[in-house]
Amino acid sequence: MTQAFYVSPEQLMKDRADFARKGISRGRSVAVIQYADGIVFVAENASKALHKISEIYDRIGFAAVGRYNEFENLRIAGVRLADLRGYSYDRRDVTGRALANAYAQTLGTIFSAGGEKPYEVELFVAEVGDTADRDQIYRLTYDGSVADIQGFGVMGGQSELVETYLGEHYTQGLDLEAAIALAALALGHDLTAPRSVDSTDLEVAVLDRTRPLPRKFKRLSDETVSSALPHQ
Repeated sequence: MTQAFYVSPEQLMKDRADFARKGISRGRSVAVIQYADGIVFVAENASKALHKISEIYDRIGFAAVGRYNEFENLRIAGVRLADLRGYSYDRRDVTGRALANAYAQTLGTIFSAGGEKPYEVELFVAEVGDTADRDQIYRLTYDGSVADIQGFGVMGGQSELVETYLGEHYTQGLDLEAAIALAALALGHDLTAPRSVDSTDLEVAVLDRTRPLPRKFKRLSDETVSSALPHQ
């Protein structure tokens, strides 16, 4: 009788985490920054059809890195959950925190299940408040861990290098153009030698609390992004 091959739970979780991290690190980074009037998402993404940044609900935005098909499934599930809750109760009952908790449960279950591979994704879920101190940004990793982000955050690619640059140059109360320029410069510091990131390679969207419409999410055009970059 053949003896079953044994792998300790600690080693199994380590192998699954290494697998997910390697997949996520192959792509380019996404940065999220709080600015004076809201929250801006900036992703290096040359595709105009396959978005890394999307709207979930009135005040809630979503950004992701990793395998597109996996985070797109999560995005769609988040939209459905938000729509159902808003329709069943009240639109004010749809919150970024509740959505982040739902994503955390899903990612944690998939990561700990032995029957399928872990998702190779990391997510940002952000909700813009009426004032800056009520903004909420959550970062979710492949294993379902949740972190509350203050000021700025980075995920995917060589995020440590990008986050270090942001930490050295970020200040509170930036205007939108300054926040976009800072994010673009930071994304270009993901290698040993800094590089220039062109506006056409950036996907940028904002949650703008000053918009008079209930929906605060807005994508920015290449022209708007280009005007914010000093090297354009």
